[in-house]
Amino acid sequence: MDITKVEPLARGKWLNLFRVDFRLQGRAERSWSLATRNAAPKCVHGNFADPDVVIIVPFHTGRKQLVLIREFRAALAGDQYGFPAGLVDEGESAVAAVRRELREETGLVLTRVIRQSPPVYSSAGMTDESSALVYVECEGEPEDARPHEGEIIEVVFVSPEDAGRLCADPTLKFDAKAWLIASRFAETGGV
Repeated sequence: MDITKVEPLARGKWLNLFRVDFRLQGRAERSWSLATRNAAPKCVHGNFADPDVVIIVPFHTGRKQLVLIREFRAALAGDQYGFPAGLVDEGESAVAAVRRELREETGLVLTRVIRQSPPVYSSAGMTDESSALVYVECEGEPEDARPHEGEIIEVVFVSPEDAGRLCADPTLKFDAKAWLIASRFAETGGV
C-alpha cells in the first residue's frame, strides 16, 4: 500500500480521526477514514507491535467465578457487559497496565497472568486500535475499586450458569469479546 495523503479530520483527548488516501498496486487511488488512539494512524508509522489497550479476562480464584463488569456506555445509551479494560500508558508494559486497570476498575488484585494474546483488532473497518486479551487470576473484593471520574462500573461475579443466563438474554448489551468468552465459560466452566 502506498499512502499518498494523510489528513487529520478531528483530534480528541482519547481518539483522533484521519482520512488516508492510498493506492494499492495496479488499482486506482482510494480514500478511507479511520479513528486511532495515536497521533498518526498505524498504517502511516507502522508500529503494530504494541497493543493500545488491555482487555482483562479475570478469574477470581477464591470465588471460582469469572469477573465481568457492567459499565455505562454513552454510545449505547445504557449499560454494557464486558471485561475490565484500559489504555496502555506510554512506556508501560501490558502486564503493568493490567495490574493498574484491574485494581482501578474492580478493586481486585492480580495474582497470576495465565496467558496474553498478541495485539488483535476488533473493528478494523473503523479503527486501527489494537487490544491484548490478558487472562488472569485475581483475588480481593470490589470495595477497593477506584474508577476514573465519569466511569460508572459494577463488578459482576458469574458462575458458568450465571454466564449462560446472561449470554442468552437478548435484552442485554455485550461487548463481543466478553460474550464469546462468557459463553465458552458457560459451556465448559473454564477460561
